[in-house]
Amino acid sequence: MGNSLKAIAALVPSSKCQKYLLEDLEEMPVDKMVDLSGSQLRRLPLHVCSFKELVKLYLSDNNLNYLPPELEQLQNLQILALDFNNFKALPLVVCTLKQLCILYLGNNKLCSLPLELRLLQNLKTLWIESNCLQRLPEVVCELRLLKTLHAGSNALRTLPGRLRRLQELRSIWLSGNLLAEFPTVLLDMPLLEVIDVDRNSIRFFPSLAHLPGLKLVIYDHNPCRNAPKVAKGVRRVGRWSEETPEPRKRSGAVVEITLHEKLSPPPAAKPEPE
Repeated sequence: MGNSLKAIAALVPSSKCQKYLLEDLEEMPVDKMVDLSGSQLRRLPLHVCSFKELVKLYLSDNNLNYLPPELEQLQNLQILALDFNNFKALPLVVCTLKQLCILYLGNNKLCSLPLELRLLQNLKTLWIESNCLQRLPEVVCELRLLKTLHAGSNALRTLPGRLRRLQELRSIWLSGNLLAEFPTVLLDMPLLEVIDVDRNSIRFFPSLAHLPGLKLVIYDHNPCRNAPKVAKGVRRVGRWSEETPEPRKRSGAVVEITLHEKLSPPPAAKPEPE
């Protein structure tokens, strides 16, 4: 959508705005995708709900805080993007979309998630980063097929023990929270491949060498006095990673490595989440 059309959409009433936004969407899109991201929407155009074969719906970066009950008609929807909006609560109609595999809820104002989220048993990827969560909602632990959880930039201080139920979980992203200790529940999840606890307040890391599936652990920007021990071949990103040897302890004091010990180049930049 061009800038001129965005300007019109911002000024006209929402009912008329729908006409402009959907003038090219009179029929079901061939690719079964509708992308209305960045369209300054205050409400979802109802016409979209008539596309019952829709598979992907992107509503990112709008001004939405409500979704109509008609959204329930989109029972084939697999991807729904609601990030960068004004939701203070997840509309319950989202929980009726039982074929959803990927749900983007980041950068809203969510303080909790409804128990009805448990109905989304096909969900594999959940983005809830940059919200107002002070604890990880227990209902997340009931999403048995979840593989990827993005929960960074909230106010999490711990993780629920029931998280170990998620036997399909492979990556968890917790950067920018308030974790003072490494979440012990993660030590009981041997199939985890990626653990990101960057930018927390963790002072000590337990050994992660017993996690056979681990491929990457990101622990930078923590006030830690040690690096997490990992199995051979696991990449670490943080202080004293494999590229920068950890200071040795002698008689309870930390001593710096000697000058003749070889230092490798600094670690590569932190990868973007998948």
